[in-house]
Amino acid sequence: MTSARLRRALACIDEINRADPHQIQVRGESRPKELTHAAMVSAWIERLRPDADDALRIAAHGHHVRRWAIPRAEYPLGRRGYLRWRQALQEIHADTLGEVMTEAGYDTASIERARNLVRKRNLRRDADVQALEDALCLVFLETQLREFRTRQPDDRVADILRKTWDKMSAEARALAVELDLAPDDRRFLQRVLRLGDAA
Repeated sequence: MTSARLRRALACIDEINRADPHQIQVRGESRPKELTHAAMVSAWIERLRPDADDALRIAAHGHHVRRWAIPRAEYPLGRRGYLRWRQALQEIHADTLGEVMTEAGYDTASIERARNLVRKRNLRRDADVQALEDALCLVFLETQLREFRTRQPDDRVADILRKTWDKMSAEARALAVELDLAPDDRRFLQRVLRLGDAA
């Protein structure tokens, strides 16, 4: 059962994410990107971890809260610049969740737990961090694979797919091959990851 403070925290995250200037098309509807991603990642967490505690649910819903606050162009091109940008964003996400959870009445331990989840501390060793990463990867495949394929050469997209696959658990990989992807994207995924026709 969802508590009143959890409802308050999730609603506050949604209110912040409604200000996202970037739009995404999902099932023919245009909506603020991070508002949509928050709902989709939360839905995957509900499926992957129905027993998730409030910290994980809030981290999933607010994983990219205020992501638009730091444009990628403010950091140098290349992997080093990208990683610096991502780290700066993680701190914004963590700080914003801390403020939201404090306002909703959460204790310090729960707040720090959610903050560390969005920082992805101890990936692979922490089941909650892995579940969050799995949900993020599944939403990426659902919503961004097609876009990446229109903007990037196939070898670059293939590299991104392999790195994404490496971060996913066996359970998430099994769910990924069942996603409702465009036929061409599904074939590309199968070919790159050597999943075979059965996938």
